[in-house]
Amino acid sequence: MEIKFHSPVILTDEFDKMKAFYQEIMQQEIEIDLGNCIIFKNGISLWKLTEDYLIAKKLGKTYNPEGNKNLELCFETDDYESVVAKLKNQDLKYLHETKEERWGQKTMRFYDPENNLIEIGETIPCFVKRFKTQGMTDKEVSERTSVPIEMVREICQEA
Repeated sequence: MEIKFHSPVILTDEFDKMKAFYQEIMQQEIEIDLGNCIIFKNGISLWKLTEDYLIAKKLGKTYNPEGNKNLELCFETDDYESVVAKLKNQDLKYLHETKEERWGQKTMRFYDPENNLIEIGETIPCFVKRFKTQGMTDKEVSERTSVPIEMVREICQEA
């Protein structure tokens, strides 16, 4: 027997608004559109429940307006500053603006239109290269970021 992870699903109330958010602001492409359920190429699915669905019947509702309090959807980019600048033009509710995580990655967290937590962060190669350009040795970068030294060297050889 084999169990394979399929995808995270966001149960949504305002399906069209959420669809637009993930397509336009988060720049995700739709792979499959089933009407009240879409699957993006990144694997995230949006699902508009109706009262006749089993989940809605069992939960007694089709949607929880408080969002998913123990879930974060993480997105990464090699062009962090440019992406953040574009996001600043959007009407977003922030958990925090750009901060540097203890391992050195720059991140920003905000909420989608239905209060699901979204993270935008630098890719590992992005922050490893940033530390190298600041003059750190491979060993120092590895110690600072927890990225194995072999991976630091591989990333820096590609630059």
